Amino acid sequence: MPADPTTLKAPPDPAPPTVSPPPADLLLPAARSWKAAGERTAAGGRTAAGERATGGERAAAGTPASLPPARVLLLFLLAAAVLAGSVAAGVRIGTADVGWAGPGRALGARLGLDVEPLPPLIDSLVWDLRLPRVLMAALVGASLAVCGTVLQAVTRNALADPYLLGVSSGASTGAVVVIVLGVGAGTLGTTGGALAGALLSFGLLLLLLRRTGLDSVRIVLTGVVVGQLFTALTSLVLMASADADTTRAVTHWLLGSMAPARWDTVAVCAVVTPLGLAAAWLRADALDGLAFGADTAASLGIGVRHTRLLLLVVTAVLTAVAVATVGAIGFVGLIVPHGVRFLVGPTHRVLLPYAALAGAVFLVWTDALARIAFAPREVPVGVITALLGVPLFLLVLRRRGEL
Repeated sequence: MPADPTTLKAPPDPAPPTVSPPPADLLLPAARSWKAAGERTAAGGRTAAGERATGGERAAAGTPASLPPARVLLLFLLAAAVLAGSVAAGVRIGTADVGWAGPGRALGARLGLDVEPLPPLIDSLVWDLRLPRVLMAALVGASLAVCGTVLQAVTRNALADPYLLGVSSGASTGAVVVIVLGVGAGTLGTTGGALAGALLSFGLLLLLLRRTGLDSVRIVLTGVVVGQLFTALTSLVLMASADADTTRAVTHWLLGSMAPARWDTVAVCAVVTPLGLAAAWLRADALDGLAFGADTAASLGIGVRHTRLLLLVVTAVLTAVAVATVGAIGFVGLIVPHGVRFLVGPTHRVLLPYAALAGAVFLVWTDALARIAFAPREVPVGVITALLGVPLFLLVLRRRGEL
């Protein structure tokens, strides 16, 4: 007799398969950067929302994990001491020996301290020429290194440097127009003309990007176009109106030199550089997110367009002031961020201050070498940075396993 279907019982549901936890080596420890959290979320959501993990990109690049806070502070103080020693050595180095006590005596005499004053000629050499020059080298080196660090994150381009936006080409055009054609020579001067040209080129860049957006590829391509335009204008003015002596003077300025540094231009850089560094440092978390792309940054709550525009303005102003005062100096904003990133890791809250210190030290010693390498003739510092920058950049690429 068949069984009553109402009395039949469905077989019990099979037990759900047990899911073993992922191996311990896949559970990366909590980290410090927004970009690592975005990478982990996109890779499979193995971390909870808000957890920050050590980025796989950092491991692939061979960079170390973030340093403990105590070691970060110790290394920062050590780097600051190295910078102070470099400034003191830079003031002493030159064809005329002023002694190690010379800078202190010159400064003490102006502060009204009870020190023996220097002879008038030596005092003028130290106070009016060497000290402004060395301080300018430190400030410009810090500015260029910070700009390179920011642009490499914003554009996700390892070859980005402060001149990517065409600002240096615009500054060169402005300076050449003042020197060669005499336009605004009485009111602007070379520095003012260069600054006006730099800001004009950046304004053109923003105008071209206003409808196409601020994604990294368009920024790079548009910056190259703007730079080439102003480079062509500079060459046109030189070929059409300049004589041999003027062309030689303009070429020397374009290669970069600390010789024009005076206390008024140092004061301008001393205001602009710390403000630019502070503005970039306050957006360090956003830079970490942008380093992994716009989508990852947006998923972390970062206003991508607003942040990119702000950081582009900061880097443009820093670069414009640097180029307007000392000319275009290459490789500082390219090699210093890579070298520092290899030493302290990619977290921008740590990377930016170290890059500023390293850029300052690098340019102070490069300028000192430019003064004494072929004494009494001075070599443009941009030539020395290029000669040193190429092998150093190749070394960095080799250490990162990319060469």
